[in-house]
Amino acid sequence: VLLAAAVCTKAGKAIVSRQFVEMTRTRIEGLLAAFPKLMNTGKQHTFVETESVRYVYQPMEKLYMVLITTKNSNILEDLETLRLFSRVIPEYCRALEENEISEHCFDLIFAFDEIVALGYRENVNLAQIRTFTEMDSHEEKVFRAVRETQEREAKAEMRRKAKELQQARRDAERQGKKAPGFGGFGSSAVSGGTTAAMITETIIETEKPKVAPAPARPSGPSKALKLGAKGKEVDNFVDKLKLEGENIMTSVGKRSTEAAKVLAPPVNMESVHMKIEEKISLTCGRDGGLQNMELHGMIMLHISDEKFARIRLHVENDDKRGVQLQTHPNVDKKLFTAESQIGLKNPEKSFPINSDVGVLKWRLQTTEESFIPLTINCWPSESGNSCDVNIEYELQEESLELNDVIITIPLPSGVGAPVIGEIDGEYRHDSRRNLLEWCLPMIDAKNKSGSLEFSIAGQPNDFFPVQVSFVSKKNYCNIQVTKVTQVDGNSPVRFSTETTFLVDKYEIV
Repeated sequence: VLLAAAVCTKAGKAIVSRQFVEMTRTRIEGLLAAFPKLMNTGKQHTFVETESVRYVYQPMEKLYMVLITTKNSNILEDLETLRLFSRVIPEYCRALEENEISEHCFDLIFAFDEIVALGYRENVNLAQIRTFTEMDSHEEKVFRAVRETQEREAKAEMRRKAKELQQARRDAERQGKKAPGFGGFGSSAVSGGTTAAMITETIIETEKPKVAPAPARPSGPSKALKLGAKGKEVDNFVDKLKLEGENIMTSVGKRSTEAAKVLAPPVNMESVHMKIEEKISLTCGRDGGLQNMELHGMIMLHISDEKFARIRLHVENDDKRGVQLQTHPNVDKKLFTAESQIGLKNPEKSFPINSDVGVLKWRLQTTEESFIPLTINCWPSESGNSCDVNIEYELQEESLELNDVIITIPLPSGVGAPVIGEIDGEYRHDSRRNLLEWCLPMIDAKNKSGSLEFSIAGQPNDFFPVQVSFVSKKNYCNIQVTKVTQVDGNSPVRFSTETTFLVDKYEIV
């Protein structure tokens, strides 16, 4: 009986393995880990036996194709099966490398299942395997085509209904009556009033049909416009919000997702609000040295009151690292260069209302090691069959406060959990993805360095690349808006600022 078919590295690390009988993961990983140690390099055999199982294998560049069978299995049949397995792999993988095989692991597993069923070889050849795994079904194509047609028709019907309801609202407003809300389509408004209102509002927001002269319609009662109580309440609430200047379906949704992604926005948002956002992309070598560091920053201006549309921002730039600044084309460049003020070229014009406008952006690219905000030193050292790993961090830029710092260290697969020695902060072991996450709630000048020690079976290369993520309410380049004044009269304007410093990519390779 064929127990399992696997592709593994020379060290016995399983890349893809398919078991044809009931076996636990630890059992198969243990068998594959023991396989390289049993091989006798002096003899040119294609099989190895232990007390319980037989390994039938074939080398493929840096990998092995291994079949694990019982000892009473017919070895001639097993060798024939092994040859078919070895021919299947190049069908799906362009190169016999670990990354390529991991990428096509499910294709390989499906093909393996066509060769062996319940531990016994199926009578198939390579062409049949290819046909079976393609699974081209005429019925499925017909079903998909019918479903797409139905979806298109439903969308067209929904747009038509939305236009009808919008037209009815316009007629009602023109005749001086209260604009009706959208409770649903026809008499189905009893149960799905709220949902239908949301759908209708969304379509009207996105479609924005051209205003055409409305045909005269009877103002009598119509079943299509009868509303349940819920529909009225929702619609009144939406109308009130719109009167207050809120764009319900679009901007509010976007802003809440952005806030969830980054840090919470300030509680008091003034009529003039600034978002200062920076993103860093950094790659360091494991033996020291900064390979590349790139930082992009931007000031976004949001004005919600027309009174403050003609203003100037006073920018303070204390950066000493050689940041390249660039203003928006409509901003007066001479004014910015001479007085560090951001204002429009034409002082009579106003900034856009209720939209985020990028007024100033900056960029820093360097390979200067002293510019690294947070240095990570990962030092794995082999001791017997295991590896002792020491990893430490140090905050070089002491003015920063980094929140929710997670330092992610990859671990070798199939060797169990790491044994933690000393640690500053907390850790999480993700056994599914083979990762150790070192979690630090905050790193600042008072808590600028820390270390983690652990040991686990593996080699030094297994623990790279180390990746870092964090968020910060202080920006890296010291560029701030200190004052906002009106163009006429130069009187100061109250404003609020939201600063975020995020990680795009931060790794030690």
